[in-house]
Amino acid sequence: MKNIRPLYDRIVVKRIEEKDTTQNGIFIPDSAKEKPQQGEVIAVGKGKRLDDGTLVALDVKVGDRILFGKYSGSEIKLDAIEYIIMREDDVLGVVDPTAQALLKAS
Repeated sequence: MKNIRPLYDRIVVKRIEEKDTTQNGIFIPDSAKEKPQQGEVIAVGKGKRLDDGTLVALDVKVGDRILFGKYSGSEIKLDAIEYIIMREDDVLGVVDPTAQALLKAS
């Protein structure tokens, strides 16, 4: 991801697409799918600047799998790939790597 560098407390996220079928094998058409609210952090800014001028590092890092709100951030498209640029405040939580296997199974 060398095309874009987010500023301050912003992060660039790539949505993690969900499966086209359910556990029981039922196919879900694109028109019935909601956009996933999980993503992988692709790039992070330097940190949040406080009123006194100090820079506070972000809690998320590149490679983290995060959960975010349905209408969070701004969608952009680079090289035919969709990304979301959002503030770290829009992140609801970071998925623990050991819990990622549980999310994939459900």
